[in-house]
Amino acid sequence: MNAQQIIGLGTWVACLLAASVAAAEDPAPQETMAQKALARDKVCTVCHNESWRVPVLSLYQTRHGNRTDPRAPNCQSCHGPSDGHQKDPGGVHPDVVFGSKSKNVSSADDRSGACLTCHDSKVLPRAHWAGSEHQSRDVTCSNCHTIHTPRDPVLTKVTQADVCFVCHQTQRAQIHRISTHPILAGKVACSDCHNPHGSTGPKLLVKNSVNETCYTCHAEKRGPFLWEHSSVVDDCTNCHTPHGSTNTPLLKARVPWLCQECHTGDHGAAINSGANLVNGNATTVNGMQPLANQSPRAQTNARACLNCHVMIHGSNHPAGAKFQR
Repeated sequence: MNAQQIIGLGTWVACLLAASVAAAEDPAPQETMAQKALARDKVCTVCHNESWRVPVLSLYQTRHGNRTDPRAPNCQSCHGPSDGHQKDPGGVHPDVVFGSKSKNVSSADDRSGACLTCHDSKVLPRAHWAGSEHQSRDVTCSNCHTIHTPRDPVLTKVTQADVCFVCHQTQRAQIHRISTHPILAGKVACSDCHNPHGSTGPKLLVKNSVNETCYTCHAEKRGPFLWEHSSVVDDCTNCHTPHGSTNTPLLKARVPWLCQECHTGDHGAAINSGANLVNGNATTVNGMQPLANQSPRAQTNARACLNCHVMIHGSNHPAGAKFQR
C-alpha cells in the first residue's frame, strides 16, 4: 500500500468516526418519527391497552404498526380524529367504528373508505371494487380482514377459506365431498380463482372468463386443438363443478348421464352414424339388426363414454374427430 492509499484510508476512517459520533448525539429521523407516531397512538392506547376486552396492541406486530415506516397509519388514520370520544369516552364513540357487532358500527362506505385512503382503489387488485358484488352488498374490508393481529387469517392459504365460508356456506359443504380442489390442505385458496375486491369476469373470477381462470392451472386443456369439444370451449362448468362433487373428477353428474345432457338417447340409436352403435344396442346381427330383447342403450350398458372417448377435452390426432385418440 503506497502513501496516497494510506492517506485516503485514513480520511475514510475519520469520516466514518465523525458520522458515528453525530448519530449518537442526534437521534435518527426514523427514531424521531417513531416517537411522534407512538405519542399520537398513546392518546388511544392509554385506555385501549393490554387489559382491553379486544386485543389491540398486537397491531404493533404488523406492518400497520411499524412505527419506523412513514406509510404506516396510526389509530386516528383509521378511526378518525375522534375528538368527542377523547373528551367523553363513555358517551361518544369514535368517528369510525369497525366492529360489525357494535351497535354504533359505522356505515359500510365509511369503514371501507378508511382503508381505501391508503389502499388505493384505482390500482389492481382493487381497481374494480366500486360496484363489485361485495361492495354492492355492503361487505367491507373489516368483514374479511383482521387488522390487529400479526397474521390476518384471510391472507393465509390454510385459513383463508374459513373466512370466506362465513358467508359462502354452500361452498363449505362442497369442499368436503370426495372430489374437490385441495382447499382443506391449504394448497389452493379461494383467491387463486376469485378476486374478492372486484373483477371484470363473472363470479368475481381473477380472469375474464371461467375457462381463462381454469387454464391458469390446467394449461394442458387450453388448446387450441385440431378437434375441439364445443362444451369444453364454451365453459368448463358445463361439466365440472369447481368447489366439490360426489363424482370424480369434479363432474356435475356421473357418466353417461352427464354426457346425455347434450348427447341424448337417440344419439346412440342412430343407424349408420359412424361411431354410434346400431340402434343403440350392444349386440347386433350381421352388423346391422339388433337382437330382440337384448342389451339396453349402449351408453347405459357401457356405463362410461370416456372408456372410448378418452380425449374428451380435445384431440390433435388426425383420426380424433370423435375424441377417441
